[in-house]
Formats: sequence, C-alpha cells, structure tokens
Amino acid sequence: MERETRTAGIIIIGNEILSGKVKDVNSHYLATELRSLGVELKKISVIPDDPDAIGREARVFSDSYNYVFTTGGVGPTHDDVTMEGIARGFGVGLVISPEIRGFLTRRYRGDINEAVLKMARVPDGSQVICLKDDSFPFVRFRNIFIFPGIPQHLRERFQVIKEQIRTRPFYLQKVFLRIRESDITGALNRVVSNNKGVVFGSYPVAGDSEYLVMITAESRSEALLRQAVDELIDSIPEDAIVRIE
Repeated sequence: MERETRTAGIIIIGNEILSGKVKDVNSHYLATELRSLGVELKKISVIPDDPDAIGREARVFSDSYNYVFTTGGVGPTHDDVTMEGIARGFGVGLVISPEIRGFLTRRYRGDINEAVLKMARVPDGSQVICLKDDSFPFVRFRNIFIFPGIPQHLRERFQVIKEQIRTRPFYLQKVFLRIRESDITGALNRVVSNNKGVVFGSYPVAGDSEYLVMITAESRSEALLRQAVDELIDSIPEDAIVRIE
C-alpha cells in the first residue's frame, strides 16, 4: 500500500528578514530537503517577531499540514518570542523544560540568570529533542518543529529528524533545450494534457549560451515519468535537445 502524501509548511520568523538586514537561506534549504524526502511543501510564510502573529500562523499551519517548521526567535533576547507565540496560539502555558535547564546548567556551570532561563521555557506538552554531541536541544510541539534561525544550527537539527518524515520520493528529470519557449509551447501543452500523473515546469534562461529553456518533469511514479519524458523528447526537434538529466 502506498503511503499517503505528506505536506509541510515553513514559517520564517524575524524582523531582520522582513527588513532585508539578513538574507533568508533557511527556506531554500528546507524546501530542497523536503522535496528529496518526498514531502510536498505547500507554503512558506515570513512573519515578524510578534507573539500574536506567530501564534496565529502556527495554528493555521499546524491544522493545514502534516509538518510545520519554524525558524528563528528561540534565543535569550527581547525579540525571541517564538515559544511564547506558539504557546499563545494553542492556548497553553510556558513551562521550564528539565532537559534544556539541565543542558544550560552544564553549559553555564550553574550561573543561570533570567535571560538564560528564558531559553528553557517551552510550550506545555512539547517534546525536547537532544543531540548526541551535546549541542543545544530543540523542540517539537505537536507537529511543529521549532528550529533556530542560524542556518548551520538549523541544518544540524534537521538532519536529526529527517528520516522520521521520509515518504515516497519524487522522481525528477530535466530536459535542457536550445530553442525558444514559445516554439515548444504547443508540444509541451499536449504532453502535459496526456500525462496527468506528471508535473511539468518550463523555465527560460537568460544569458546562458548553452541552453535557452529547462523543462522539468516530476512524478511519484518512475514509470509514468519515463513515459512522459519520452513523449516530450519525441515531440521536440532532435537538434534542439542539449542534454537530459
């Protein structure tokens, strides 16, 4: 029996992203990883460091998708309000995590002030996930994975849970063409119409001397993908095909 299609949403949290002070690379990383795991990313949202906005968005995403990934807002400073926002959105309190408090006690050798202790407060009912290398733990609340905003730290933590969410993969092929997009639109539309189990994309490229258009084809069925790509290739002049990957 085939496993159900799993969906995901990403919430990027931070005034620094919305103001352009920091470039968001986390959504691209997560989108790429999720695709490789067979999880269909449905939406990416970028919101400010506002507890009410975080709570509303987290609740909507949690109700809509199998998995939700938040990034940012989990540190000790005034604008780190992700935990508060998620707790508020689900109507639960914040509690001190014994696991995170123990980690902080070891890290700070018992010298824990209020700013440090803030990092141990999590929405009631959370699961704390500890890393083998004794790095800072991270939190899962219901179907929401709460990640830090620092890209390296996010990537390390995503690697810990990625196999838990793996499902049927997407198969992908790319066809690179030395021909104008408008010259293949008719043929491509016919192939798309004939192959409902395959998703096509057409992407013109400017300033590349090797090819002018990249066609992508994706499917969860390798056989359907092969059939659709063969049909596409047969409908395009042979000398227009640069390569197939």
